[in-house]
Amino acid sequence: MDLKGLIASRHSVRNFLPDPIPDAILNEILEAGRLAPSAQNKQPWRYIVVLGADRIKKLALNCGLIGLSNYFIRSAPCLIIACADTRKNVRINKQDYYLVDTAISFQQMVLTAWNHGLGTCWLAAFSEKKLRSYLKLPASWRIVAMSPFGYPAESKSLYAKALSSFAGSADRLPLREIVTYLNKEKS
Repeated sequence: MDLKGLIASRHSVRNFLPDPIPDAILNEILEAGRLAPSAQNKQPWRYIVVLGADRIKKLALNCGLIGLSNYFIRSAPCLIIACADTRKNVRINKQDYYLVDTAISFQQMVLTAWNHGLGTCWLAAFSEKKLRSYLKLPASWRIVAMSPFGYPAESKSLYAKALSSFAGSADRLPLREIVTYLNKEKS
């Protein structure tokens, strides 16, 4: 699939087959994240890969009250938690870039997964405090996002349909609402 088709077809997946992700594909996904650009090449991203239904179920129960809405992650064979080491931050114009850098890296992983027929669902609904404690993360690490990774199931559960509808996942603003052109000066 070409890049435009890949980007246009990607969507959030909340129902997964239990089939494991082959090591070669998982490594390619992680490599895509590693190759991302970052401010001053600081590469602040750090990834935690959780494999196995039992581990993922246990983690799902340690995401805090807000994280209960993401309990569907327990059906995925793999979960990746995107963290950023704030010691690798670049601050320009009072803006911290570790969040942006890690998001770019994680998005490259999401697109690489989709290219291999794997679904994902970018998640931010979790208690960082509870999850940090559960994972025993270093003090300098922040959790930016997490996502289940796996082969999409044929049918969506009622819960997955409700979450997609609530999130408005398919809705995209038209270009005219998000782009402003500054026209060239006439000579």
